[in-house]
Amino acid sequence: MSKWTPPERPEWVRQIIDEGRHMDIESLVPLEASELMDTARRNTGFDDFGSDEWREGFDVFIKSVNEEADLHLLGRLMTRSDILRWLEARLGIEAAYAQHPEIEDEIIDSPVVVTGLPRSGTSILFELLAQDDQFGSPRNWEIMFPYPPPEAASYETDPRIERCEHLVTQWNRVAPSYASMHEMGANIPNECIVAMSCTFLSENLPGQYQIPGYNEWYYQQELDYAYAYYKRMLKVLQWKNPRRHWLLKAPSHLGNLPVLLRNFPDARVVISHRDPLVAQASVTSLLGTLYWMRSSQDFDASAFESLMTPEAGSARLDGVVELLESGEVPKDRVSHVLYAQLVQQPLDTLQRLYTDMGLPFSDNSRQAMHSYLAQKPQGKFGKHLYEGDDEQERNRKRALFQRYQQYFGVPDET
Repeated sequence: MSKWTPPERPEWVRQIIDEGRHMDIESLVPLEASELMDTARRNTGFDDFGSDEWREGFDVFIKSVNEEADLHLLGRLMTRSDILRWLEARLGIEAAYAQHPEIEDEIIDSPVVVTGLPRSGTSILFELLAQDDQFGSPRNWEIMFPYPPPEAASYETDPRIERCEHLVTQWNRVAPSYASMHEMGANIPNECIVAMSCTFLSENLPGQYQIPGYNEWYYQQELDYAYAYYKRMLKVLQWKNPRRHWLLKAPSHLGNLPVLLRNFPDARVVISHRDPLVAQASVTSLLGTLYWMRSSQDFDASAFESLMTPEAGSARLDGVVELLESGEVPKDRVSHVLYAQLVQQPLDTLQRLYTDMGLPFSDNSRQAMHSYLAQKPQGKFGKHLYEGDDEQERNRKRALFQRYQQYFGVPDET
């Protein structure tokens, strides 16, 4: 069992949960596959979900949520809203292709993909690179509502932005401590796994719910379909709002580099590196808070071994070393950033990264990144606190991660 302690809930959240305890919430807020699909069709006026590769994951997810997630009333409402948006996104993407087959001819040219351990600085690195106008990143609002395809003329004023802003910041209102862990907003770029949620083959799902049945299924799957469908979405998003190069990000890419490069063969990968012991403790806190938004059940870290245990984590990181050493992932396609250097000398670190990627780092981009950092000092949204280990356990874990830290020159933070 994790050391994580649930944060205090706001009074309005407690009241909704308490009221739900006396209701038949499964009947009031149904999470049933065919009904959800019918509702999504009715909401959009479209009926084509595309090819059926997504259905197995959808069915496994719905079953796990109903049987394992132990959702309270607010959790069921949030979950139903999420699922309908994912289904409606699929319907919209397929409608866009049906109406405009030429979207298929769009080219995703040399995307830059940021990855690394969760909580290793991937978010701030991603947000800084997004200040460079040679890159375009999928923003929360267009991931959430990809249809109709966004247009350059209305990209900053689209009415979907306001709707998305309320929905994504709702997380902070349900669990105020979340704001200190991850900034949310409609115009903030979001992760690939969030966009992949509409494939129902994404780490975003077990990242929000305690669903060990889905977890077990997910980690046995090949992920090419999810990556290929994400590429299909990006073509829709750039059709009327072109991007020179996409800037993409998800920590989960770190364990899927061969799949990523099969589907984005000219991608440039940037890996952010941080002391795994610190990142591991931070992930525990993040996941616990996400689950707490939707359920009151105890957080059982042992049910998420593929994400949580140091043994599994070190195996994944050693796997990255082996991919690079074997040549399965070409070293010249991958750049590396140390979290410690990014925090201490951000602009110098970014200059070295651009040089390594062979991309121009313009004065305008440097100034935009400097301004962004000035508006977002570390700790602006509150300090993210989490518990660490005693010395004996810390030394045990440190030995597991020795190969990774030595190979990439990652300094200890504890």
